[in-house]
Amino acid sequence: MYYRMKLQDKVRVPPGRLGEDLKTVVLDELQKQLEGSIDKEIGIFIAVTGIEDIGEGDIIPGDGAVYYYVEFDAVVLRLSMQEIVEGEVVETTSFGAFVSLGPIDAMLHVSQISDDFINYDEKNGRLICQETKRQIAVGDGVRARVVSLSLSERDPRESKIGLTMRQAGLGTENWIEEDMEAAKADGAKE
Repeated sequence: MYYRMKLQDKVRVPPGRLGEDLKTVVLDELQKQLEGSIDKEIGIFIAVTGIEDIGEGDIIPGDGAVYYYVEFDAVVLRLSMQEIVEGEVVETTSFGAFVSLGPIDAMLHVSQISDDFINYDEKNGRLICQETKRQIAVGDGVRARVVSLSLSERDPRESKIGLTMRQAGLGTENWIEEDMEAAKADGAKE
């Protein structure tokens, strides 16, 4: 889930930028430092949106920069186990699909797509359920549940997020619509 947060940090303003507008420089430096990074306690930094307060600066001998204590606003993505997420399929392979959750991709293994046996149509880049003939392809919107979560602060590209769609109410947008229409039809019969 996405959150707007007020945070505090120390920001290094390089000596070459000391003559510029301090608020602009601090915002720029924070954006370079944080956006796209991961903090296991806070989440995945999407954007630093504004500076609330800039405190006194500290000078460290031997370093021409000034270090400021800063209070700022940020937007972060904080994922948790069993959370329902929506994303878009960005790649299909013989072992599953990669789903973009915005700033990070998650893995949807073939064993977590359906109870059905899954075939991979390499020519068309689709995963096809053998019995129901339901398909997943690049560009499909999906709703899934987070079942494994391993975020790497050191190298965000090494983070691993596992998803499942093997529960009611989960699947591609088309599958969910089909299920809802089938439920309405069953309700009308009774």
